[in-house]
Amino acid sequence: MYDLQPTRTDAASLGQYARLLSSVFAGVSKFSAAFLEWQYVQNPAGTVVGFDAWAPDGALAGHYVTIPVQYQRGGQPVRGLLSLNTATHPAHQGKGLFTQLASRTYQAAAEAGFGFVIGVANQNSTPGFLKKLGFSLIAPLDVQLGRGPVRYPGTVPGFSSHFSAELARWRVGCPAGRYFAAGGKLYSQTDRGLVQAMLSQRPELAAEAAPGTPWVQMWIGHAPGTRFGTLYGRLPERLKPSPLNLIYLDLQGQPTPAADEIRFELIDFDAY
Repeated sequence: MYDLQPTRTDAASLGQYARLLSSVFAGVSKFSAAFLEWQYVQNPAGTVVGFDAWAPDGALAGHYVTIPVQYQRGGQPVRGLLSLNTATHPAHQGKGLFTQLASRTYQAAAEAGFGFVIGVANQNSTPGFLKKLGFSLIAPLDVQLGRGPVRYPGTVPGFSSHFSAELARWRVGCPAGRYFAAGGKLYSQTDRGLVQAMLSQRPELAAEAAPGTPWVQMWIGHAPGTRFGTLYGRLPERLKPSPLNLIYLDLQGQPTPAADEIRFELIDFDAY
């Protein structure tokens, strides 16, 4: 029998989470206690909402968190959560822990007044989010590679994230970030040589990064009506490590935003 407890943010607990995440995601180097301190505690939008599963012997068996985010919907501010770190120790997998942790998390989030949970799920995890946890599939994320302009529609999106000056400073201050700015846009270095990820076209974010030069640009997101330069091309599905799906869960009885009113940039989730 597992003991499910709200996620804690003291130094000892952050160290335990870092060790679990690093062991489950062996090829990912960012999960240090300092990184989790930044992500879980220092976020100006609020501390994490999540749950942990503790085994009878006291071992950390599972961990799931969402982090507060600020969005606007129809010009009005709304508080939401980004579905983020999830890990189950190999010795405790296959026992439905993630579903239990997520359900408890969303219940606590609704009681705390958060309006929604938004996230990006891969091909394997999408069915569980939709069928077991009640999420809606908004759309698969688009992936484009190329050089030159990426032009969003001139109209303001009906539903998108909002970065205050404080939030922008915190987000670009990620300890694992490799960010730079060019042309009023925020980029990140990637592990793919000359390919840089275009994270956002928001000048308030770009203003927080040192200048740099993009070469081949990778754009990932959901922004209906976006126009890409002639040197861009959509990455074929067969070349993607896993299709990425934008998913959404309402927590307060409000309608799910339509796909054509949502703008979701790479900065809005945790890929870089």
